[in-house]
Amino acid sequence: MTGGPGSSTAVDTTFVEIVDVGMRDGLQIEREVMPTGSKAAFVRDLVESGVPALEIGSFVSPRAVPQMADTAELFALVGDLNSRASLRALVPNVRGAERAVAAQAGEIVAFLSSSEAHNRTNLNQSLAQGLERLGEVVAIARSHGLPVHGGIATSFGCPYEGDVPPAAVLAVVRRMVDLGIRSVTLGDTTGMATPEIVRKVCTVLRDAVPDLRLTLHFHNTRGLALVNVAAALQLGIRSFEGAIGGLGGCPFAPTASGNLCTEDLVNFLHEEGYETGINLARLIAISRRMEAWTGRTLPGQVMHAGSRLTLHDPAAASVAHG
Repeated sequence: MTGGPGSSTAVDTTFVEIVDVGMRDGLQIEREVMPTGSKAAFVRDLVESGVPALEIGSFVSPRAVPQMADTAELFALVGDLNSRASLRALVPNVRGAERAVAAQAGEIVAFLSSSEAHNRTNLNQSLAQGLERLGEVVAIARSHGLPVHGGIATSFGCPYEGDVPPAAVLAVVRRMVDLGIRSVTLGDTTGMATPEIVRKVCTVLRDAVPDLRLTLHFHNTRGLALVNVAAALQLGIRSFEGAIGGLGGCPFAPTASGNLCTEDLVNFLHEEGYETGINLARLIAISRRMEAWTGRTLPGQVMHAGSRLTLHDPAAASVAHG
């Protein structure tokens, strides 16, 4: 079986694509708005560390998500990086697509929820309306040569409806594929995924659309994020999203605690023999700076403990007596 990085059939490669979403999904729930210049500095540092794709903002209502009000300005500051990394923006509707085009975003993420209740809460529209308007969003992007990546929230469970049938996820995927989208992120919006659910959903999609490039986005709400990554790797999936420091959560979904931490993900993959092209030490340093900015302890593990072979001076260790 063959396929490119991120393909659901890519089982003959050790390279795994990492997409960092910390600057969008991570920051969107932070009450303090990070200055645009500081955001740009973080984006540059992440690209310098080797991260090949980043979701750095969203063109949503600034009233709903004030942290994202400066997304156009951010793209203006980091546009020169588009040749080195895929710089993405989340786009919920036609107006968002128009703003992304004007801002010269590198790529847009057109997204829907697979469940009716979350779609109404998150996008204020029915799933049927969302599927129809998706075509308008894609048409605007394509008319300006802007690549489109699909995103599907609640792919592994909905906080309002419970388990989401794989067929419901497949229905959204089929609509995206019909519109010419060939790469899709499946979002575990509130950390409801388990390895068995991951296997069921991804197998259904792989069997129905063999050439679909899948990226998986897990939350560590119940401590299963890396276990789910391991299950997905066994299926041949080679693309995952994370957020530096484990920042983030969805403001429109209850219990949506932090995203899978990017440096924990990279550390795990490297220890398992996979390649990412990312300098883990630099990534850890970036996460520590992000933690300093938030003023609180972030949930990432490796940023605090160091990589496995981080050694210590025995002379500095406490000596037991008695």
